[in-house]
Amino acid sequence: MSRGGLFGTVAGLIALLALGLLVLPFLALVFHLSWARVFGVLAGNERVVATSLVAAAISLTLVVLLGTPLAYLLARTDFTGKMLVEGLVVLPLVTPPLVMGLLLVFVYGPYALLGGLLGRVGVGFTDVFPGLVLAESYVAFPYYVLAARAAFLEVPARLERASLLLGRTPGHTFRRVSLPLARGGLLAGAAMAWARAIGEFGATVILAYHPYGMPVKIWVDLNDLGLPQALPLATVLLLVAVPLPLAALLGSRRKDA
Repeated sequence: MSRGGLFGTVAGLIALLALGLLVLPFLALVFHLSWARVFGVLAGNERVVATSLVAAAISLTLVVLLGTPLAYLLARTDFTGKMLVEGLVVLPLVTPPLVMGLLLVFVYGPYALLGGLLGRVGVGFTDVFPGLVLAESYVAFPYYVLAARAAFLEVPARLERASLLLGRTPGHTFRRVSLPLARGGLLAGAAMAWARAIGEFGATVILAYHPYGMPVKIWVDLNDLGLPQALPLATVLLLVAVPLPLAALLGSRRKDA
């Protein structure tokens, strides 16, 4: 056997081992899953599921509205401090979620300066629904911005320049040229942000323990009732978190093909 053949065989075996390790937890889920219990848990936790879905949808909306202009700015302009801005975008991504939750409490908690000022006008973030949205937005933001920045970088700058030379405004060029051409990457980033937001536990359990979203409720059930009782709701969370990223991945693969 040639060296290349030996290398390919070893690499293939290692790849199969890696895939097997990745698939094992999901196989365990299939073997331990009772769909009757999943539907039963779903029927008894409508409010928890609705809270998670609505909070993640609001978080995703905020992330897209705030993150798209920032991603475009990072992709198309050079300015003093750009590397610092890019580092700040990545910072929540590399910060452990529990630490992120503590930091949010120090900023938005009732005894923090900003949190106290907001509390005086009736805006709170501790153990309330807005806190759930806030925590999810912080952890999901980098996922969208990084993907959106990469998507805008793939848009040929010459097409934007041509639009401007034809007399179109920068806003019109952005809406009619940049956004449509970057749409696939933007949707993929939004799908990843959705999965990250709806599955967030560490930051939310510290800042917004109540009302329960699905991750916190799963943790409560695990501690109070044990693994078998927590698994059905965990399956529901998996079913609402995973399809969008998978669809975005498959869609991008078909587009590349």
